[in-house]
Amino acid sequence: MEHQCTPGGRLLDAEGRLREPGWATSLPYEYSPFDVKANRLRIKEWDYYIAIDDRGYAFATVIADNRYMGLLTGTLLDLNTKEKLDYIKPLAFPMGRFGMPTDSRKGDLYQRTRTCQLSYVHVPGGRRLIGKYEPCKQHGALEFDLLFKDHPTDDTMVIVTPWAEDKHAFYYNQKINCMEVSGSVCADGRVYEYGDGHSFGTMDWGRGVWTYDNTWYWGSGNGMINGKRFGYNIGCGFGDTTAASENMIFYDGKAHKLGRLRFDTPADLMKPWRIVSADGRFDMEFRPIFDNRTDINAGILAQDGHQVFGYMNGTAVLDDGTRLEIRDLLAFNERVRNRY
Repeated sequence: MEHQCTPGGRLLDAEGRLREPGWATSLPYEYSPFDVKANRLRIKEWDYYIAIDDRGYAFATVIADNRYMGLLTGTLLDLNTKEKLDYIKPLAFPMGRFGMPTDSRKGDLYQRTRTCQLSYVHVPGGRRLIGKYEPCKQHGALEFDLLFKDHPTDDTMVIVTPWAEDKHAFYYNQKINCMEVSGSVCADGRVYEYGDGHSFGTMDWGRGVWTYDNTWYWGSGNGMINGKRFGYNIGCGFGDTTAASENMIFYDGKAHKLGRLRFDTPADLMKPWRIVSADGRFDMEFRPIFDNRTDINAGILAQDGHQVFGYMNGTAVLDDGTRLEIRDLLAFNERVRNRY
């Protein structure tokens, strides 16, 4: 049986360990980087947004303060032409200067360098993301202005995860699914419009201290089923998930908790995948169309990442037994190994 967190109090105890691992549908605890007892260079904090439009394109942006390394990124993926336009600004040793909010529900982010500027701002009705990157060697300029609509009463996915091998390592993560997206992205002279019922997004809010070498699977998708907002968050492989997994279905604003699941992936990740929960309530075939590949090897820092976009087909069963038929839902599933 997975454990649902009891809300209230600090995330970490006086020794810097998680007080209560488990899952929740909203942020249950107070996080502060000053409660961390591990080496502060190991703290990782990020706000990541991804918007997928069912007409065949996706855009992602992140502000991350990983103490010895900061990242300001914007990535446009044209799934029709199989093009990736990547804009990355790394920053050395921000060491907490980004001022990452300790609660996803409040606090704005602004970052500016000589070549880029980003802002993630809470506005009435949602979160407005504005960014601009100067032309780089590979691409022309990038500009975006997107509104991710908030639904304050919606359930979300929250996971509170320790590592068995390190009592000071933890992962405090919230995924907000089913956010309608409107606005536009202009990348390399091409304009991609979001809205008109075609566009949904997910926010990934993460705070924690990780061990050095980790491999995980994560999948997310959003859309409309029977005239209601539908989404899911699935994952495995990250930390000690004895207390709880991060697997949930969302329908009309309510969460439906799933148990363990498996990703049956072929050696060639562009072949069909099978993703099935142990209780059979989530049973999908994933048909890939594009691999957003990341291959970084810089000595002690490395990432072998496959964020694969494609179409999900299958069934999702709600807590009351209602069976939803999923047909050609444009989504992504990823397999990533990080060493940093």
